[in-house]
Amino acid sequence: MKASSLSGLWLSLCLAVFGVTALSGCSQTASKDHLYQQLGSTVGIEKIVDALLVEIENDPQIVHHFRDTDIARFRKLLIEQLCELSGGPCKYTGVSMQESHTGFKITQADFDNLVRHLMKVMTEQNISIAAQNQLLGLLAPMYGDVVYR
Repeated sequence: MKASSLSGLWLSLCLAVFGVTALSGCSQTASKDHLYQQLGSTVGIEKIVDALLVEIENDPQIVHHFRDTDIARFRKLLIEQLCELSGGPCKYTGVSMQESHTGFKITQADFDNLVRHLMKVMTEQNISIAAQNQLLGLLAPMYGDVVYR
């Protein structure tokens, strides 16, 4: 599948899985009661993030966006964010997605690549398709705050 079609697929999955007509509804419609556990709780989320960081490091299309990033801090914040989004006990302590991505000029292709890597990592971690779709649905509303900033 072409990377450029991934974001359309991702957004379509959100709409199909959660039966909503607007992206903002994804985060409100998706039940997070068990998502945190389905992701493997904090240990599982840490494994997802660590594997995602390896994918990013090995992707010449997107790795340059992280050149000046404090990776240890980025890891911590991404774990917090995924934990909080999935209904876990964590509190995200970073800045807004819009603020943290302004100036990076992330393209749709870059975004699609990261989504592809996240999906690959979750599949490798044996995260169910339903749980993957639920997490992607919670992340979908952030698209506009990340791309072309």
